[in-house]
Amino acid sequence: MRVIIVGTAYPYRGGLSAFNERIAYEYLSQGHEVEIYTFSLQYPGFLFPGKTQYSEEPAPEGLTIYRKVNSCNPFNWIKVGREIRKKRPDLMITKYWLPFMAPCLGSIERLVRKNKHTRVISILDNIIPHEHRIGDKIFSKYFVGATDGFVAMSKSVLGDLGLFDTKKPRQFCPHPLYDHYGKILPKEEAKNIIGIDSNTRYVLFFGFIRTYKGLDLLFDAFADSRLKEMNVKLLVAGEFYGDPKPYMDQIDRLGIQDRVVLKTDFIPDSQVNRYFSAADIVAQPYKSATQSGVTQIAFHFEKPMLVTNVGGLPEIVPDGKIGYVVEPDSRSIADALVLYFKEEKEASFTEGVKEEKKKYAWTEMTKAIEQVMK
Repeated sequence: MRVIIVGTAYPYRGGLSAFNERIAYEYLSQGHEVEIYTFSLQYPGFLFPGKTQYSEEPAPEGLTIYRKVNSCNPFNWIKVGREIRKKRPDLMITKYWLPFMAPCLGSIERLVRKNKHTRVISILDNIIPHEHRIGDKIFSKYFVGATDGFVAMSKSVLGDLGLFDTKKPRQFCPHPLYDHYGKILPKEEAKNIIGIDSNTRYVLFFGFIRTYKGLDLLFDAFADSRLKEMNVKLLVAGEFYGDPKPYMDQIDRLGIQDRVVLKTDFIPDSQVNRYFSAADIVAQPYKSATQSGVTQIAFHFEKPMLVTNVGGLPEIVPDGKIGYVVEPDSRSIADALVLYFKEEKEASFTEGVKEEKKKYAWTEMTKAIEQVMK
């Protein structure tokens, strides 16, 4: 097939780029022709909560990436849509994560489909965003109406899709494994590289820090005296997407300064392996969720996980086999962490992760897309 992916890719950074580039490699490995159309402008600067949208890493090798899509310019959408329409790809894939992108992506999709040849399939991160804004439902409805079919990465998102459409083909396929972040390092070596105490055990919170991800719940959990007595610290690795002051004030108020290690710059791809390799367990204390790429990085690095019972997280973390599923409150989180370290569950949970990760091959995602096309 000729495949065109429209969405975030290099020089942009983060999980969206990682996903689109990785699925492009998967299609290439299967013998297909692949191009990516990424953004010349993804977000206006005032809408972007982080420090920069751009990667400082080298460009991915072997991928054809065009920077042509302006998310805010309707004339650009017409130009790009006509260009892709003329190329007559067999498959065009879009990744939908935010209603802000619906006018841009939906308009391009409508133009491309006029060639009566290209199948337009969207992989849904969310259909209803975590942080609600005026116009979300109208924009998502517009996007859904422009798309031939869908692959949702959590059952909750598949359910949300039903609010906008009940007839178009759809499949559920869990988020595939993020397997491109390098090799697993010996734990002590990883701690030395980061510059943290090699004799301390660490709970890792990884990724952009946003309100719905519940880092405040994890801070409250670490105020539990039982964890202090166990020589366990919290390693926070990721950039603040919002005001850091409430978090800093909470650390001071709880008196946990000596048990929280903050590495709150963006973590480039080449350094991800050191943080996961250093961790004893990965915690995702989310207050709301659909799915998360962090779990798939944890699978790659064969790390036990603690997740909350929200969205699609319990679907991919079997409770008691590879980690814990708990309610999104600080007491439940603290109890599970205490149990994990007290009963020394790391070895048995790690074996469970090694077995469970086999389910999340990228071929499963391309198969799901193929089923929707048919």
